[in-house]
Amino acid sequence: MTWPKGVALGDTRRMPQSDQPEVPKTAPADESLTAEVSADVAPVVQAFMARAALANEAEGEAVADDSAFGADAGLEGASFSTAALVGPYISFEHVFKSFGDFVVLKDVSFYVNPGETLCILGRSGVGKSVSLQILMGFLKPDSGAVLVAGQEIVGMTEREMQEVRRKVTMVFQNGALFDSITVGENVAFPLRERGHMEEDQIQQVVKGLLEMVGVAGMEHMLPSDLSTGMKRSVAIARALAAQPAAVLYDEPTTMVDPLMAHLLGDLIQRLKVQLHLTSIVVTHDMRFAEKLADRVVFLHEGTVHFFGTTGELRASEDPVLQEFLALDELVLPQ
Repeated sequence: MTWPKGVALGDTRRMPQSDQPEVPKTAPADESLTAEVSADVAPVVQAFMARAALANEAEGEAVADDSAFGADAGLEGASFSTAALVGPYISFEHVFKSFGDFVVLKDVSFYVNPGETLCILGRSGVGKSVSLQILMGFLKPDSGAVLVAGQEIVGMTEREMQEVRRKVTMVFQNGALFDSITVGENVAFPLRERGHMEEDQIQQVVKGLLEMVGVAGMEHMLPSDLSTGMKRSVAIARALAAQPAAVLYDEPTTMVDPLMAHLLGDLIQRLKVQLHLTSIVVTHDMRFAEKLADRVVFLHEGTVHFFGTTGELRASEDPVLQEFLALDELVLPQ
């Protein structure tokens, strides 16, 4: 663990200024997520995480071959990074979405392979968060196809979408925690919902997950007592408790200082590597995207203006992309 114990991601109020490193150390992607989990709960937590990793690896391998996706969606062929030839874990194909006369998404197509991270970039109001809400079934597209693990989710009933949400979970900007129950109860909720664990095991997993994300010992606090950064940390712990195959992060670094954004990026990367998680990260921060992304999709005026690697984006001479990169480099005076 590279952040100080007892300091939540996105919250430096409890950390003296003199203790804040000028250049935060990067945690290796293979550094165990449970390295600093308390010894009394480590065995249960390690077994819990190992089961999640094995399930996600099997899930990725089981996705049906969908190699025609790239051509059908007008993209330059899906180059799969996994050893076996498998289709995307998540894909948008010619998706349209409007609110009245305002067109948010216009013929949007992109994909995410199993175990990869896609960052959705673009200015405010271009449909980044709307894309995540469509994936979660909170919004329905006007037309087009949205596939998760080879299944078309457009047109699914709410009960069917609940099954999809067991595989794909979302970390909202505000955490979206249940305000009337404690932090520990929030994290325990998906564990109890599954009903596969004894109560003492649930409590051990809750303690370990909170330690992993930097909010150790806060089980009995209410969400209203937490800072924005702490709420986001708890939301990540709750997402992990569901043992998902994919996690969607909506602007995870909004209202987070640069040090904690760096540490949060380390955590997301380690979750990807060690749990074989498929991830989509909505962000406006190109440097954060470069840290995480296997590919990025850049939305502009409702369309996919670019889909490729961050290196290809930086090398592009497209004026829209170059303007975005130039604005991203701006640093406000202290």
